[in-house]
Amino acid sequence: MQVIENDFLKVTIKTKGAELSGLQHKQTGIEYMWQADPAFWGKHSPVLFPVVGALKNNGFLFQGKEYPLGRHGFARDMDFSVAEANGNSVTFRLEASDATLSIFPFAFRFDITYLLNADMLTVTYDVINTGGKELFFSVGGHPAFRVPLEAGLAYENYYLEFDEEENVGRWPISPEGLIEKAPLPFFNHYGRVPLTKSLFYRDALVFKYLRSSSVSLRSDKGSAGITVDIGEFPYLGIWAAKNADFVCIEPWCGIADSVEADRQIIHKEGINRLMPGNTFNRAWSVHCF
Repeated sequence: MQVIENDFLKVTIKTKGAELSGLQHKQTGIEYMWQADPAFWGKHSPVLFPVVGALKNNGFLFQGKEYPLGRHGFARDMDFSVAEANGNSVTFRLEASDATLSIFPFAFRFDITYLLNADMLTVTYDVINTGGKELFFSVGGHPAFRVPLEAGLAYENYYLEFDEEENVGRWPISPEGLIEKAPLPFFNHYGRVPLTKSLFYRDALVFKYLRSSSVSLRSDKGSAGITVDIGEFPYLGIWAAKNADFVCIEPWCGIADSVEADRQIIHKEGINRLMPGNTFNRAWSVHCF
């Protein structure tokens, strides 16, 4: 377990999965992260790597060979080392091993840095191709935020506010966790989504190529909330376990296989390609108020 803090926030991260488990405002005492109640969902903020979402038939094909790989990949279940740490930042590292190469035939180094700046936490992913061939991968976040954040409020008192008007549909998910062929209507030139428990009864809301660069969790009946800056992440998932008191705001560089996928990782939608020696860098942040 690693702890970083400043005058505003105290952040706790587990070495297993480099998982953000605590995000507390020191001035108000509010804990923003879901505390992993196993009766609903026993995680806080798993890191998704080297795939995001489910793969068709729970694996992929590469150079004529099939590789088994479960939903969201393996990083969330592996022990990271601490590469660097100081008072307000910490960098975790995961490197390819015999265990990873048996299910994902690419050499890599994956660094995750958590950095505090006033009342904002920035999470940076650096993927380095340490091998001699092109690396194919996806990466994303899955942070779960408590709802309600303040006593006396209910889940339904909150809403998600996108910083731009949106006019896109959501991409439904099959029972196998795959993206269906066509989107369903969702946004109609607006940017606010009232939260209800039933919103997620049919799995996550999945969006592609939104105009917005941030999503806020707010309530008109309270003062506390968060804004997640999704930056250069082309896909976004919004999810909660059934009847649970949280919402996940998930920036993704990658997406689950579609029902029509041919399972070849080089053809996978949203796959990132990285040549030997090169580095892929993306970051998202959460501003707490």
